[in-house]
Amino acid sequence: MSRSDDPILVDRLSKTYKVPEREGGFGAALRGFFRRKYNDVRAVQEVSFQIGTGEIVGFLGPNGAGKTTTLKMLAGLLHPTAGTARVLGCIPWERRAGFLRSITLVMGQRNRLAWDIPAVDSFLLYQAVYRLSDADYTSTLKELDELLELGPLMRKPVRNLSLGERMKCELAAALLHRPKVLFLDEPTIGLDISSQARIRAFLKEYNRRTGATILLTSHYMADVTALCERIIIIHHGRLKYDGGLTELSRRIAPFKIIGVDLIDNAEADLSVYGTLVNGGEGGKRQVQVRADQVAQITAAMLANLPVLDLTVEDPPIEVVIERAFQE
Repeated sequence: MSRSDDPILVDRLSKTYKVPEREGGFGAALRGFFRRKYNDVRAVQEVSFQIGTGEIVGFLGPNGAGKTTTLKMLAGLLHPTAGTARVLGCIPWERRAGFLRSITLVMGQRNRLAWDIPAVDSFLLYQAVYRLSDADYTSTLKELDELLELGPLMRKPVRNLSLGERMKCELAAALLHRPKVLFLDEPTIGLDISSQARIRAFLKEYNRRTGATILLTSHYMADVTALCERIIIIHHGRLKYDGGLTELSRRIAPFKIIGVDLIDNAEADLSVYGTLVNGGEGGKRQVQVRADQVAQITAAMLANLPVLDLTVEDPPIEVVIERAFQE
């Protein structure tokens, strides 16, 4: 239920771009100089949602769905075509100083650190930009160092850092002013599995310590399952789902995956129990069954097959999200 004190309130937010269009060739270019044609591209269409204090919400959708456009409007970088939004009680695109000191936008494909100087010099620049006292700056940097292990990284030129190391420093620079709302656009993009796990652990602990509200976009479902109990799905600029991951799974993919290991890899026709997902030449074989039939089918397998090991799992979150996009 929407409350006026929620940090993020979005009401029928829309953004339409006018994109110039012309055919190839010199003649078309000349005609376009005098009479240019435009197409309307509706990036975001009447999106509404609210996010409470301390929530971490996954903002999902395929490429071109309108996720980044929405985040840029909420961060005050873009004006909407229609609708309104309030972040911490402020209209974002008015870009008032108090608002800008209370939020941050981290984009995994954009740099905020100067490339040729050590990260610590960029940190000092942000101390000046946000007018942080020496005591606040030192205290916050010490806490971020504890969470992200920044010590060995801060005095190296940014260009000499690995992608994972640079992302740690990018996050630290974005959080030096202790923002109350974080907009994170693909913060783990391109990182190896180990670096992704470290960033996820940091965000979870940072949220626990500070109570910051986080709106996160990511194509890595491990980010979503590790951090978000609630997700918002946007597709073709329209909001398609707002709720829990478990509820979405029950609605979109009401089935379970039963994995079976047979003694000595015994031969058996598992298709009589459900839809084969993995025939398994040696190792565990998988069968997809309706969720309401799991107890009945597992009992039949244990009674009729030489079972060495049996597991029951939810469908992979990637499958659930893909089905949601398609629907």
